[in-house]
Amino acid sequence: MATDAMRHAAASLSGARPRSYWLDDPAEPEPRPALTGDEVCDLLVVGGGYSGLWTALLAKERDPRREVVLIEGREVGWAASGRNGGFCAASLTHGTANGLDRWPEEIAKLEQLGARNLDAIEEAVTRYGIDCDFERTGEIDVATRPHELSGLRDWHRRTGELGLDRPEFLDQERMRAEVDSPAFLGGLWDRRGVALLHPAKLAWGLKRACLRLGVRVYEHTPGLALARSGAGVAVRTPYGRVFARRAALATNVFPSLVRRLRPYTVPVYDYALMTEPLSADRLASIGWKNRQGLGDSAHRFHYFRLSADNRILWGGFDAVYPFGGRLHSALDRRPETFLTLAGHFFAYFPQLSGVRFTHAWGGAIDTCSRFSAFFTTAYGGRVAHAAGYTGLGVGATRFGAEVMLDLLAGDRTERTGLRMVRSKPLPFPPEPFAWAGIGLTKRSLARADDRGGHRDLWLRTTDRLGFGFDS
Repeated sequence: MATDAMRHAAASLSGARPRSYWLDDPAEPEPRPALTGDEVCDLLVVGGGYSGLWTALLAKERDPRREVVLIEGREVGWAASGRNGGFCAASLTHGTANGLDRWPEEIAKLEQLGARNLDAIEEAVTRYGIDCDFERTGEIDVATRPHELSGLRDWHRRTGELGLDRPEFLDQERMRAEVDSPAFLGGLWDRRGVALLHPAKLAWGLKRACLRLGVRVYEHTPGLALARSGAGVAVRTPYGRVFARRAALATNVFPSLVRRLRPYTVPVYDYALMTEPLSADRLASIGWKNRQGLGDSAHRFHYFRLSADNRILWGGFDAVYPFGGRLHSALDRRPETFLTLAGHFFAYFPQLSGVRFTHAWGGAIDTCSRFSAFFTTAYGGRVAHAAGYTGLGVGATRFGAEVMLDLLAGDRTERTGLRMVRSKPLPFPPEPFAWAGIGLTKRSLARADDRGGHRDLWLRTTDRLGFGFDS
């Protein structure tokens, strides 16, 4: 980055608060008291992000008499559920292309289930009166390099040949009529498959809905250990225990209470910035009248969208894996990444020169080797587990909750019959091999972006082995 551009990017960050914009909100509810003593229930849900909240809510909807307890180590929505970009996608497979590569015989069913899942989220938001700025705007995948534009054309043609829902192709003129950036060469607009929302308000609204249905919610109550107990299980917490007939583990990026499942995910830190609200003139300078979500098509990609008050969230690009998968709050703040992101923002939107960022934050997401969630049971079917959403869990976690409840009930449904649900990804190797492999993959993906999308020997090898990283 040139010195003047770097100086300008740094100045734009001078007042940025090191906290998620979504969580920096006076509407944040007071936390529920921690569990003290012992609890007994039919279903224990461990984790108060989207995955756990949907599981508790749907469990009560299925059977209002079921006694459901949810425990959360800190406060509901404080982690990835309150720090993400607010893209709520219909895809259950981290994009149709990833699903097609892995489960081609199921892709039509997976797409159908994903569309129904997104519709159900929209219906629940309305039914429970969850004020989370839900907008069914769709999303545009943007090309900023010639090989990316060719890739979008090829994908547009392929979806038509396969009879899948076909996104709308935008050439450069039409793309820049939607959102004006000198970097944009074209795009694919999925008009119905993505909604935008305020992620923290969704989590808080789901918490209120759970409480309204009778879920007993305990915050500042981490689950410390899991063991069999009679015909069920018991989870120890700092000040008590929960005895349950069944348990659903929704801890995602945090170490699973079932130790053998830990090698299947690694934490990767993602980062985002939020601008000040744009004036009417500034907003008009870039268009964006239809308020779609956007993401560019590089391996090291940016995602960006408008908030309800016309701020721009700008995230992505850097993905940081800590050696040994150790989570540390210090990694939530990474000035070198914030500076890089700010520089890229003004390169994409030079007409917004002078805009300031009010918030800059990061946090860990759970990544698995197949880039989409996996599901399993433990303790003789008494415990269900879902994880590995890889940054696309705002919508897919509701589907994952349905799967966990099906598995705990022992029901064979159209969900549990899926090969996607019945199979697991490859586990990550132990250190130092995980660190070396992830680092080599990141370097290879960066080179692919700079070499017309060409995947080198390392990436082709991981593709054949089933890791298949593409972002």
